[in-house]
This record gives sequence, structure tokens and C-alpha cells, in this order.
Amino acid sequence: MRNPGKSDRGGAAQGTKNLTIASNNAGVDDFGIGLLLQNRQVKKMISTYVGENKLFEQLVLSGELQVELNPQGTFAERIRAGGAGIPAFYTPTGYGTMVAEGKETREFDGRPYVMERALRGDFAFVRAWKGDRWGNLIYRKTARNFNPMMATAADYVVAEVEELVELGELPPDQIHTPGIFVNAIFQGKHEKRIERRTVRT
Repeated sequence: MRNPGKSDRGGAAQGTKNLTIASNNAGVDDFGIGLLLQNRQVKKMISTYVGENKLFEQLVLSGELQVELNPQGTFAERIRAGGAGIPAFYTPTGYGTMVAEGKETREFDGRPYVMERALRGDFAFVRAWKGDRWGNLIYRKTARNFNPMMATAADYVVAEVEELVELGELPPDQIHTPGIFVNAIFQGKHEKRIERRTVRT
């Protein structure tokens, strides 16, 4: 999400270093963010769940990687606030826990709240179901949990879509992210890695 140095804006292949990445999770080994972690390109992760990534755990415990854990609702709202131009907000979530350490707290109507800062990035990488060459996007199901907000909360947005369609094919009243927020779009080859498969017996 953010590269404080801004000296090299490439990906894993170009060896970009000192990345700060905001992602709901830390991904899986040997794929996606896992590749950046293997190459020691990530300085800090802002996440809600770090999951099954064993390398992530090793890097944190060794001090090679900083981690900032957020309650999931707080994480989503930080992104939404960043996209809406709201610098900070108050939430009761996390009050009295280590999440609130070092943060401003305030009482409203007898209830304590923690102030959380908005979250924005230099780059955002979002994934959608369908998109057109102007960058209009439609998401499916849980892809709407973070992608629409993240598309508004970065200076440069790259969208990967399952289907790239012609202009006019997307119903205007079904578009979730208008193309004004998207800087680049491409149709990708999709592979979904599952961290922990759970099935009914």
C-alpha cells in the first residue's frame, strides 16, 4: 500500500524495499504478499489477521518485520475515512486494550472511545469481478468488504478484473467503483489460495 522511500516503485521482481503494506491479512507462503515477505521487501504490515503465514510469524518474532494489528471494523473504517477525506474518528472498539496504547481517548455520553487515524496509500491494488477500459468496476460478494473503500483511499489505483468488458456493457446503476478512482486496469489470470479450508462432515 505505501512505500515511504518512493525510490523504486516496482514489485517483487524489481526488489522494492521498505514497503508498508495495509492488507486484511498477510497472505500465504510463496504467493502474493508472501513473495514480498520472502524477499525481505516489507518493513511493516498493517493487518487484522495474520493467519497461516509461518514466515510472517518468524519475521515478526525476530524483529525483522513491524506489525500493526487492527480490529477488522476499525481497519475498514480507517480506509473508508481516508477515502472520504476524514483525518480521524472515534470508536469504542479497542478501548482498554493494547490497541488503544498511545492513542487519544475521549468520552462521549458516558462511553469511552479511542481516536483512530485514517489510512491512505500511495498505491492500491484492488480486484473486481467486471470492469471496462474506463475503470468502472463491479465486485461480487465479499470482494465488496474492502475493495470499494480502498479504491478511494490511494493516490494511484490498479484494478485487476476477471472480465474486461466493452464500454456500455456494465449497467450504470450496478457500478460499485466509478472509473474516476481507477488509474490502470487489466484482466488477470486468477488463482485463489485458501489459508484454511473448512468443510462440513
